Amino acid sequence: MIRRLVFWLPCLALVVSPGSWADATEPPSIVIILADDMGYSDLGCYGGEIETPQLDALARGGLRFTQFHNTARCCPTRASLLTGVYPHQADVGGMVDDQHVPGYRGRLNPDTPTIAEILGGGGYRTFMIGKWHVSPFDYATREARDPASWPIHRGFTHVYGTLTGGGSYFDPRGLMRDDRFIAPEPREGYYYTDAISDEAARYIHDHAERKTPLFMYVAYTAPHWPLHARPRAIAKYRTRYRKGWDELRAERLARMKSLDIVDDRYRLTERDARVGPWRDEQHKEWQVERMAVYAAQVDAMDQGIGRIVEALRSTGRLENTLILFLADNGGCDEAVHARSTKHRKNYYHYPVDDLMAGNVPDRMPGPRDTFASYGVGWANLSNTPFRLYKQKIHAGGIATPLIVHWPRGIHDKGALRRQPGHVIDLLPTCLDVAGVPFPAEFNGKTPISAEGISLRPALDDKPLPERLIFWEHMGNAGVRQGEWKLVREKNKPWELYNLEQDPTEMVDLAERESRRVADMEAAYQRWARRANVIKPEA
Repeated sequence: MIRRLVFWLPCLALVVSPGSWADATEPPSIVIILADDMGYSDLGCYGGEIETPQLDALARGGLRFTQFHNTARCCPTRASLLTGVYPHQADVGGMVDDQHVPGYRGRLNPDTPTIAEILGGGGYRTFMIGKWHVSPFDYATREARDPASWPIHRGFTHVYGTLTGGGSYFDPRGLMRDDRFIAPEPREGYYYTDAISDEAARYIHDHAERKTPLFMYVAYTAPHWPLHARPRAIAKYRTRYRKGWDELRAERLARMKSLDIVDDRYRLTERDARVGPWRDEQHKEWQVERMAVYAAQVDAMDQGIGRIVEALRSTGRLENTLILFLADNGGCDEAVHARSTKHRKNYYHYPVDDLMAGNVPDRMPGPRDTFASYGVGWANLSNTPFRLYKQKIHAGGIATPLIVHWPRGIHDKGALRRQPGHVIDLLPTCLDVAGVPFPAEFNGKTPISAEGISLRPALDDKPLPERLIFWEHMGNAGVRQGEWKLVREKNKPWELYNLEQDPTEMVDLAERESRRVADMEAAYQRWARRANVIKPEA
């Protein structure tokens, strides 16, 4: 499907067809890399003990943002990343089930242009590799729906990936190339994380002779459950996690301070009450194995990112490629239950009856016939020093690393940026550096303008415009205004935190600052009505 875009430029309106190119200023290639269910402090360059030398190298040669945010969950973050608007405005306010009301259609709004459609119209060749998860997919019938919402029809020239959310790393379900469903290559040792990396590198090499810039969106499923990794990779981490979550959380915070990611204002939140002290843990070997597999998943992703970077280097593109790395939400405390039909059927080809599904201490995770998650204690470690998790709007759910690498455009290499940002800012940033305007018309209509702002000034350590930033997912909600954050869990009262004094959200000031709460809540309600949030007053 070719969508018509009208770009308003000074003095004229320019109609650009996908693939045209007439710009001699050498705009950068752009690669956005998204991790799945990864905590704020998992990476080595953010204080973690997982070995991530490739991402650490990108951080040394670029910038790390310390106050960047996602939307707290897979689908909504992807929708905002791709469109530059809040997820409800992109019709993905929930997940990929169609609730038949505006804001919750379970697929990208067809009248909202994606970053690929805009950059493709501006002369970029576009690629999508990995997890899509913004199209309807029926887990009960294993049927994909609404082909018009697939990536090949939303601006991407080439596609290799899965329409669904989490699934087997050894036999991914819903795998497709361009507009065709395919089975994983019939070779021994297929591993989805490696396939994503290798396909991305191959596309870069295939593009090498073209003079046009490329836009590539690489969306890993790692380290989302199920816990799947190769035995040698798992063995690398077993000894490391025998210390347990209590000691490792303290060690992470100390490293974060030494790296200047955080300072003494960041106090370590209490261990989640659902897990006990490590010394009292009854199934230590099983718990160690869970985190070792998770670490191996992050490690494999990092190695693959190294191959993508090497492909850019060997084709002469790295110097003028903007690379952005982030995660779609914080560490995940979700449990996988042995009787869970959805989780057991999340496989594409594998016989369901042969699975050893569930977080059960006598089932060591890692092999292809297991299906488990790493649990609350380790998710608490992943989100050090914050509290709460994926789906929640507290920092544990929405805080993400953001690594920005662009040799030609960044001169303050290895530096930190503390300006607050949100995933809605990525589309405006990419359009800004590409010199491609946001379309004045899309599909014959005036599209919703991007809600985000360009981070370009922050690359030079200049302030960003003051603004309010909003969140809502499944009744969890929040708004940030400067140093103040109003936040609530579903069906619970609003909490208020001064992030300048209390960045780990431990001292609720809502009762003391009731007027501020009322003003910020009113601003949230106005936004919620404008953004199609269901029952914003609830």
